[in-house]
Amino acid sequence: MSLKKILYIILFSIIFNFANAEENLKSIGKFKDWESFVLSQNGNKICFAQSIPVVRAPKKLKREPSRLFVSFRPAENIKNEVSVTNGYEFKIKAPVTAKSGKKNYDLFSKGKFAWVVDNKDEKKLIVTMKKASRLMIIGNTQKGDQTTDHYSMMGFTKAYNTARKSCG
Repeated sequence: MSLKKILYIILFSIIFNFANAEENLKSIGKFKDWESFVLSQNGNKICFAQSIPVVRAPKKLKREPSRLFVSFRPAENIKNEVSVTNGYEFKIKAPVTAKSGKKNYDLFSKGKFAWVVDNKDEKKLIVTMKKASRLMIIGNTQKGDQTTDHYSMMGFTKAYNTARKSCG
């Protein structure tokens, strides 16, 4: 795993610990089911749009919160990075899929996070997210339980544009 991915995981761990990151994390807009943030860390700026699922299945499965992100990290020349956490450690080598209508996108996982496999697919997924009303993230827990999180795309385009412009 690259140093950038490790740093990414660490930074998003900070985001989930708001008590420690409050002074460095700032909401820059709420747009229906999406919100945009700026995180300042060691003089570097990270901007991202995030959402929580409107439906999580199966309901009986206990897990931490799920989040879908699109991130911009100018100091690392990273734009349009789509990532997700389903609230558990993903099963190693099991597929993680983003699905909207007939379109499917493959993600790779490491620990509790998954990213789009191919940069070209990342751009296509963002176009899909702008047009879609809903996006499903399908993953598998370490024990093999399949989960499906449904994200509303209402407000995505405005949240995405706000995050992109803030780190542009």
